[in-house]
Amino acid sequence: MDRRGLPLSIGISAANLHDSQALIPLVRGIPPIRSRRGPRRRRPGKLHGDKGYDYRHLRRRLSSRGIRHRLARKGIESSRRLGRHRWVVERTASWLSGCQRLHRRYERKPEHFLAFTAIAATLICHRRLTN
Repeated sequence: MDRRGLPLSIGISAANLHDSQALIPLVRGIPPIRSRRGPRRRRPGKLHGDKGYDYRHLRRRLSSRGIRHRLARKGIESSRRLGRHRWVVERTASWLSGCQRLHRRYERKPEHFLAFTAIAATLICHRRLTN
């Protein structure tokens, strides 16, 4: 999601899958970003993440794509500095959980659940951009 809390890419995974394994497919799924001036950007400029994403292979993949990363390091940094960015993610997650079909998983097929998640994200973007 971007700095304002608008979802840029959506994906679902199994409940027992670690978040770090879903990071690269989500970053790869971000569409080209429209900018007011200049050519379209093909990737985000910076990515913030907590200690769950502190892996060398993730840092290398992000750097190879030209994305600056700000990932808290295990045992070295406290996660307090990321709090100002984390609340945006938590707020958007609460907006998504406000949709009744997403709060409790009614759908059995993952394709249907992903479709409802995409609809909810579209509604969030519409509400935020019309205000």
